[in-house]
Amino acid sequence: MMKKLILSIAILLGFGISGNNAFATNNKKTLVVYYSDTGTTEGVAKIIAKETNGDLVKLEPKIPYTEADLNWRDKNSRVVKEHENLDKVHVELKNAKIKNFDTYDTVFIGYPIWWSEAAWVVDEFVEKNDFTGKRVIAFATSISTGSGESSKRLEKLAGTGRWLLGKRFSSSYSEREVLSWLKNFNIK
Repeated sequence: MMKKLILSIAILLGFGISGNNAFATNNKKTLVVYYSDTGTTEGVAKIIAKETNGDLVKLEPKIPYTEADLNWRDKNSRVVKEHENLDKVHVELKNAKIKNFDTYDTVFIGYPIWWSEAAWVVDEFVEKNDFTGKRVIAFATSISTGSGESSKRLEKLAGTGRWLLGKRFSSSYSEREVLSWLKNFNIK
């Protein structure tokens, strides 16, 4: 009788921990939140969400950026003016505070790189949510600029959470490249 009980417990425990998706076991939940202005960051975010069985949230500025706003070559564009006054910039989001944020164990934060920095559009999200007890993994996209210290700035803004080493993907990323990076987090 005791052997059957031990065997039953071992089998149940085996089923509980043998899933392919480490983010989905033990009732852990993953959130993939991102801002994307050209669709590149969104593409990476969708791959991550699919692979981790995570919830996907696109951050939306209350005053959306137009194509002209994003023209970094125009010294009068919105992003250039914001960049020149970063200490005064506050981009208000429609969805900065995430419903049931406390239920997530892992949070991926995606953004484009602007002037070697995380697009400041994600700042309000980082400031308004409590990352205590969460794994936080930043990912960025850019045509050629590196990610610099972008995730360090976000980590400082958050003040909480266990921030893991993120990654910058070029605009010509491949799904295979994203999946390979995710292996670092024991997904499969």
